[in-house]
Amino acid sequence: MARAGGRRQQAIKRAEHRASGLLWGGMLLGGILAVGIVLAPRLREAADEKVTPVEIAPEEAPRPAVAPAVEELGVRVIRKYPHADDAFTQGLIWHGGVLYESTGRYGRSSLRRVRLENGEILAERRLEPQIFGEGLAVVGQQLIQLTWREGVAVVSDLGSLEEQKRLRYPGEGWGLCFDGNALVMSDGSSILEFRNPDTMELIREVTVLKNGHPVPQLNELECVGSDVYANIWQRQEILRIDAKTGRVTGSIDASNLLSWREALRADVLNGIAYKPDTDTFLLTGKLWPHVFEVELVPR
Repeated sequence: MARAGGRRQQAIKRAEHRASGLLWGGMLLGGILAVGIVLAPRLREAADEKVTPVEIAPEEAPRPAVAPAVEELGVRVIRKYPHADDAFTQGLIWHGGVLYESTGRYGRSSLRRVRLENGEILAERRLEPQIFGEGLAVVGQQLIQLTWREGVAVVSDLGSLEEQKRLRYPGEGWGLCFDGNALVMSDGSSILEFRNPDTMELIREVTVLKNGHPVPQLNELECVGSDVYANIWQRQEILRIDAKTGRVTGSIDASNLLSWREALRADVLNGIAYKPDTDTFLLTGKLWPHVFEVELVPR
């Protein structure tokens, strides 16, 4: 009986412990629920505050600058003059009422003074057979004549055409003109080089862009005010270029100046000279039988 009574006592105690544990657990759970009930609205408010979207005005994307359109021009022939059809014209200048011309080809290169009206060669100096004459510019009382691959500029007296000195430069020489301060030079690429006329030292350079794209094979040049006119080798197109930026502002169609019979014997367009007294241009080419005086017109 004692053992049976002891077992009952132990069972009662275990039941009491379970009841006590359940009581404390319920009280603890109740407390947690009560705290949750109190804090839940505040937590929701805080959460709402954190996720409330803030409207940010998007940055306006910069608009690309739109370059002015390239002006499309043609030529109207005013008059044509005879031109020596053995002249492989590389440079052409109108100065003092006469033409100065640089001709090319090895063994045939020369520097000439020509009467425009009848094509008469008034004075001529032949270059050495190993020199290929190229672009030409007048600077004061001197003529500066480029050479193709020889890397020298031949400086000659304007009156006598006699050579005075030579200046060296790297690379090839194609076209040349003088803007009043610097020589502007092409080398067959899309770059115009600005050089010191006394030393041929490079001052600066610009890349010629037409509608944002480089224009290669720039050849004969003519400086007119703040512009440079350049023909493109093997094309009947002359570009008007802003000398400061290199941007092409005008495209001149100079095709169909020669008859088809004349074109069979001639080579490419390559001679640009400006006449400021009449605001016209003199155009010719390699082995062309004529020099054309033209004015620029819209097309």
